[in-house]
Parts: sequence; C-alpha cells; structure tokens
Amino acid sequence: MDVAEIERKIEVVKTPKVTKVASAFSGGLDSSLSIALLRRKYKAKEIVPITVDIGQGDEEIEQCKRHAKALGIAPIFIDVKEEFANEWLSMAIKANSSYGGYPVSTSMTRQLIARKVAERAVELGCDALIEGSSGKGNDQYRMHNVFTLFAPGLEILVPVRDFDLTRGEEEALCKAWGIPVAETLAGGDDKTMWCRSIASGAIDLNQELPDDIWMWLVVPEKAKDEPTIIEIEFEKGVPVSLNGRRMSLSQIIPELNTIGGENGIGRIDMFEDGIMDLKSREIYEAPAAKIILALHQDLEQLCLTKDEILFKKAIDQKWAYMMYHGEAFHPLRYGLEAFIDQSQQVVNGKYRVKLYKGNIEILSRESDTGLFCPEIRSIKNKGFNQQMCRDAAHIRGLPYQVLAKRGGIK
Repeated sequence: MDVAEIERKIEVVKTPKVTKVASAFSGGLDSSLSIALLRRKYKAKEIVPITVDIGQGDEEIEQCKRHAKALGIAPIFIDVKEEFANEWLSMAIKANSSYGGYPVSTSMTRQLIARKVAERAVELGCDALIEGSSGKGNDQYRMHNVFTLFAPGLEILVPVRDFDLTRGEEEALCKAWGIPVAETLAGGDDKTMWCRSIASGAIDLNQELPDDIWMWLVVPEKAKDEPTIIEIEFEKGVPVSLNGRRMSLSQIIPELNTIGGENGIGRIDMFEDGIMDLKSREIYEAPAAKIILALHQDLEQLCLTKDEILFKKAIDQKWAYMMYHGEAFHPLRYGLEAFIDQSQQVVNGKYRVKLYKGNIEILSRESDTGLFCPEIRSIKNKGFNQQMCRDAAHIRGLPYQVLAKRGGIK
C-alpha cells in the first residue's frame, strides 16, 4: 500500500485549529494513530491522553502503558471498574439487557468512557477531544452524543472517519510511522468484564472462526467432560453470592467468565442491526452474561406477576435500545430505570445450576418472594373448589358468544 498516497489523502482534508486536545486513549491501533495525527496533521500544542480502566484486564492495561511509552505520552488513568459493575452492569442485569441477542456492553462502556474523558477535558481546559471511531460503526454516535453533553463547545476530532481511512491504510501508516500495533485480528477486539467483542465489523458472512480467537471460551467439543455445579444467589435482581461466598458483582463476573468459559458457554454469533440500520455479523464471548441473564430471567418469571413481566419486556427492550444507540444519558433512561428498580424489589432467590459443554441446566430454585404456589395451582392438590370456575369460564366466553352471533371470524 502506497503510504505517500495515504498521506496526500490526509493532507488535503481541512481540519479545525486546535491547541490542547484530550484523547480517549486505549493503546489500540485507532487511538495510537490518533496521537500521531494530532502531531502531524492537527499540529496540537498539547496532548492529554486519558485511559479509562473499564475492566479490560491487567494485560491490556499493561499493553496500553507500553504503547504510550513508545509514543512518548503519559496517560491519565481513571479506574471505573466498580462504577461500571455497580451502576451499569447491575442495571443491565435487572433490565435483562439484550439488543437482538447482544448483551449490551461496549455500547455502555463507550459512553461511560466518553463522559470521563469529556469531564476531565473541561476540567483541564482543553479545546478539543479526539477518539478513534470509524465512519462505518456505532461508536462515533455514542461518543459524539456524550462529548456534546458533557463538553459542549469543544471540537470533536474523529480522524479515522474524517480522513476516510480503511483498516489497511491505518495499519500501513502505523508501520511507516513506527506506531506500535498489537492487533492480531482485523478489527481488533474490545473487552470488558461483561462481554468481549471480536473483530467487530470485519467478519465475513461464512468466515470460519478459529478456536484460538477466544479468551474465556473453550469450544463445547473441547470443553471438559465433567459438568460443573454452581450456586448463585440474587438479591433485588442482582447476584450477590457465588458458591456460598458473598462477593461483589465485580468479583462474581470475572469468576463466572472463567467457570462458564471452560464449560463451553458464552459464544454469540449474530447479525446485528447497527445505528445506521446496516447489518454486520458480530462475534462476542460472554460466559458470565449468558449465565446470569438466563437465571435472572427465570427468577423474574418466578417472582413477578404476569402483567409486570409482559410490561417489563417492553421497558427492557427500550432500555437496551437506548444504550446501544448512544442515548445512555437521555432523560428517558432514568424514568425506565425507576420502573426497573421498583420491579426488582421482590426478585430474590438462590439457584443451583449445572454447566456442561455449552448448556445451562437449572437443578434447583429457592425464593422467599416467589409466586409459585402448588398448594393452590397444582392438579395434585385440592386448593379450591374447581366447580366455581364453571361460571367464570361462562363469563369469559361471552365475547365469543357475541362473535358467533355475528357469524364467527371471516
């Protein structure tokens, strides 16, 4: 690839004049290239790299530090792991978060990161923000919305999009300019404690996935032959205990990622309708999310009334939609969460579960707030006088009696 041609393409694009720029810096290809472009193209006088630890793990944080050193920058580190777990992931669980099968994760982290970067940029007197989104993905909208809300008036620089760079062109520039790159998959990956996105936007329709792309997951056919039995306890809709040990959510999730992954649980291969209403094939691994969300939905079925369950499905769907579409700080979110939180006051219980080669089997359930009442409902018990239902059935059938008079359904 002709680097000189790529450089000429960049050179002809007009850019705003900026002085002090805050960078959302992860150490990945996009954010590393952005640092070089701030120096070469934007002529920024001061760069303020900000790295937000969202739970991507020690290995990625150390890689970020190495790449920062190679670029000659010293990032400001902000640790939000507990905030992400306790405020964002707890709500994601209570809301049964799923956008068409994707347990919203990067959708949330991008917006939390953007807020932290924007707030620090304002605090430090920056006049611009820079981030590494492409023009074909969703993050440009998420980051833009949050930057606009929390750092109004600052310039927003998105070089990959604004210079119309392909992944191959980015890689060529990095190689030519001596920018460190550790990406082994086109599209890279994005990891949080809740879900890992793999090669987003770069997977072809029938592309086979090698076994070595997974971080937690052991594919079912290679998973261990003995099942694993676990116990999880929920209080007010959130896991509070794993195998009899009371733990924080930020401790439970990583442990479940390991346990679930070694039992073949967590693979997600789906078509995703992005913010621009264009489809992509997306690959995720999320062992803990798969387990927790499956059990939480079952527990809600046990503890909530029929009308609550049916109504809440629409609320949950809207919550996930808003998170995915970059509307995490829209006022409506907080109204939805008020209902969700209220519904969870009775969602309490303990589960004993068998994990085996990709399967999650519930062995037992306990709940002091459940609505399962076999002494009334079971056909094995008397419960109530069934003869009373004769008149009730007659009344419920009256609308159909009227329909029959009209001639039935045409």
